[in-house]
Amino acid sequence: MIRIVLSTLVVYFLLASLPVVMAQPSDLQTGDAVPRDVRDMYDRGLKYLVTTQDSNGSWSGGGESGPGSTGLAVMAFLASGEDPNFGPYSNNIRKALRSIINAQNKDTGYIGSSMYHHGFAMLALAEAYGTVDDRLLWEGSEGNKSKQRSLGEALELAVRTSITSQKKNPFHAWRYSPDARDADTSVSGAVLMGLLAARNAGIEVPDEAIDQAINYFASMTSTSGSVGYSGGFGGFEESLARSSICTLVFAIAKRKDEKAYRSTLSYIANSLDSNNNAWPEYTRYYQAQALFQGDVTAWRKWNTKTIRELKALQQADGSFSGQMGPAIGTSMGLLALALNYRFLPIFER
Repeated sequence: MIRIVLSTLVVYFLLASLPVVMAQPSDLQTGDAVPRDVRDMYDRGLKYLVTTQDSNGSWSGGGESGPGSTGLAVMAFLASGEDPNFGPYSNNIRKALRSIINAQNKDTGYIGSSMYHHGFAMLALAEAYGTVDDRLLWEGSEGNKSKQRSLGEALELAVRTSITSQKKNPFHAWRYSPDARDADTSVSGAVLMGLLAARNAGIEVPDEAIDQAINYFASMTSTSGSVGYSGGFGGFEESLARSSICTLVFAIAKRKDEKAYRSTLSYIANSLDSNNNAWPEYTRYYQAQALFQGDVTAWRKWNTKTIRELKALQQADGSFSGQMGPAIGTSMGLLALALNYRFLPIFER
């Protein structure tokens, strides 16, 4: 009898010492198994990225290339759920992260040739920070030792660049150049998501910077939920991508009480069957995250349709073609499916 009681107490204390794991909301508890079609498409897409990665860690096989493109591929690998330090894609992830850091100006923190690239690269650094072991990051690599910063150091520098750029901008947002005097909701979405991910990862990001950026997005949103591109309150042509960006940044910034958030969420949730996608891969990338954050029921419906569409679009080599080239098309296609896995920190609800 004493032995049974002692055994029970041992089990109790062992369980009590384990970290508390927060479950997904109750509306995500049923039907959560990753569909086989998703797993098959994802594996084939990652194999394409593996075989087309350049020796310097980036992707250049036609279309847009640079640290932002590399950052999207990093996130696609991280979202697969494989161990980023010792799993089958660990070398690809480390090479890609080194490529991003090597592309960063060590004095200013600016990554690449535009704030688009800077934003997506910063987001990738934030998602890798705390997940990829810095002790392994530069192992066996050659090149300029002065550029061999840790993920945390590179991320802090990238955040500093973004904040400095915002302070110079009359709209308190971002455009292609870090010194730009105008802004647009597309570039601003890329940079703000990077900042929000960095803040979630524990990097200091001033509340004022987030508040001002959110105010910019609110000022660009109409009561119908359509979102302007640039030039202040105007130019509200239909764009599911921009409305999805707005929905997403409000959700991740924990501003779901904003009237603009309710407008944009309603707009995208009621446009699931819309074919008005000028940039389809870009739209899917943001629409997946925005719907998942705002309306899981709508996301499930959209996800079923998107799985079917992407299955028909995937090429024999595993790639997805797109207006920005196969590397970005493949990375964004995989990330549109990655909510089925939910491994990236930025996907948490």
